[in-house]
Amino acid sequence: MRKKNKILLFIDLLVLLALLALDQYTKYLAIVQLKNQAPIVLWKDVLELQYLENRGSAFGMLQNQKYFILFVGFVFMAVLLFFLFKLPRTKKFYVVHVALSAIIAGGLGNMIDRVRFDYVVDFISFVLIDFPIFNVADCYIVVFTILLFLLFLFVYKESDLEFLNFKQNKYREVKD
Repeated sequence: MRKKNKILLFIDLLVLLALLALDQYTKYLAIVQLKNQAPIVLWKDVLELQYLENRGSAFGMLQNQKYFILFVGFVFMAVLLFFLFKLPRTKKFYVVHVALSAIIAGGLGNMIDRVRFDYVVDFISFVLIDFPIFNVADCYIVVFTILLFLLFLFVYKESDLEFLNFKQNKYREVKD
């Protein structure tokens, strides 16, 4: 592996570990400061910090399906890691490296909770629209998935994504 490749993968790992540490720290604070306490109002009728033990997946679906959710999470992590290692290590894809690292950090943060506690610690409550309570890891997953969607929709061209071609044919059909 070339030195540039190792450096970029090391940066991916640092981003992942820093975001994972931030997620776990905020959940620790939620347990210590919010559990069995009244919600902390940050912005009246808009945003609160409120402790919740989520035993399901996104939006509380699949309640008490810990092993299924973990299995799906491990498969998802494997796919993301595959793409992270397959990504070109060029400036054009640096933002994709960071985004995938953030999504992996979010997934791992929630998986760690599920293994440690049998639930995910959620604490951010957007009460303005009665949105389900979520956490920092969920923010990573949603924000960076939207970013990737927009990048692949508007920035990258089909030719930029040839690294995803599993066949890697050197000879292409010429279209008339």
